Amino acid sequence: MKKLLLALLVIVVLVAGSAAAFTYYMVNRIQEPYKGFSEPEKFVEIPSGTGAAEIRRRLIESGVVSDELAFRAALMWTGQSRALKAGEYRFDRPMSVVEVVEKLARGDVYGHPITFPEGLTIREMAAIAESHGFGTADEFITATRDASLVNDLDPAAKDLEGYLFPETYTLPRGTPVTKLVSLMVERFRDTYMALEAKRSGQVDLSTRQIVTLASLVEKETGKPEERPLVAAVYRNRLNKDMAMQADPTVVYALVKAGTYDGNIRKGDLAVDSPYNTYKYPGLPPGPIASPGRASLEAALAPADVEYLYFVSKNDGSHAFAETLAKHNANVQEYQVQYFRKQRLERQRQRN
Repeated sequence: MKKLLLALLVIVVLVAGSAAAFTYYMVNRIQEPYKGFSEPEKFVEIPSGTGAAEIRRRLIESGVVSDELAFRAALMWTGQSRALKAGEYRFDRPMSVVEVVEKLARGDVYGHPITFPEGLTIREMAAIAESHGFGTADEFITATRDASLVNDLDPAAKDLEGYLFPETYTLPRGTPVTKLVSLMVERFRDTYMALEAKRSGQVDLSTRQIVTLASLVEKETGKPEERPLVAAVYRNRLNKDMAMQADPTVVYALVKAGTYDGNIRKGDLAVDSPYNTYKYPGLPPGPIASPGRASLEAALAPADVEYLYFVSKNDGSHAFAETLAKHNANVQEYQVQYFRKQRLERQRQRN
């Protein structure tokens, strides 16, 4: 009996020792960094409703996790077996299986950046959204018809033209296009309200008029120092009941009519559209693009100047004038003479 008890004791000690050794081994193993893929980064998609077994298979096949035993041990160690979240995950370095499990439990999904430059229309933004996998262009356009998102700011809005803030957004793959549009409107709202709160004095234009004016500024110049000057020109012309005569509004009218081919001709200045500011006085009926922060700020606080005219210098900048006579002189210098010299130079090169 004593020999039997001794043998049992030895077995218990051996089993306990083996279990302890195995536990020690596994605890260390599941915390060792591992990278089983050769690429700089690996993306793993976990669809909604995927169980732990399928998640394990995807991680192992992708080289993110070494084997099934390590993954099971990490789930037991962390207690996160029921907390793993769906989404697209990016792995770009060696990670322990515990780190991998915790990453999935946090829902630390990869965000895809999408950038909308300033001065784009809804249709141009829709093409960018589609190219980045955020729905189709038609779905984006449909989502922007929900004018209720800005009804408090602009009761006259029929769509979100001008109210989609141009910026870089980082969103998980599969984000609904309606969510993207809502974020863009929210970002516009935050930016506009902050700028409006800082303005000095009263602004005698409605939000819709301010955003429309800002969209003209955005389309007319890319130079930060010129934006307040361009805004001042249009505000001064409004105050004097002068026509805006803004070429970008003609382009917008032609695009809406489906007749724009990349050029404005003299006959286009007579196109019958409320957006044609050569034909109809005042601002166009609504924004013609999405203005950025600087253009919104310029529309809210234009420069204190008396300019009524400006013309391109063909180098990205403009010449401003208070009188028609000075403006005509600028046109002669920067347009007529400039293009005449260009033609002569081309002729000289051909000869």
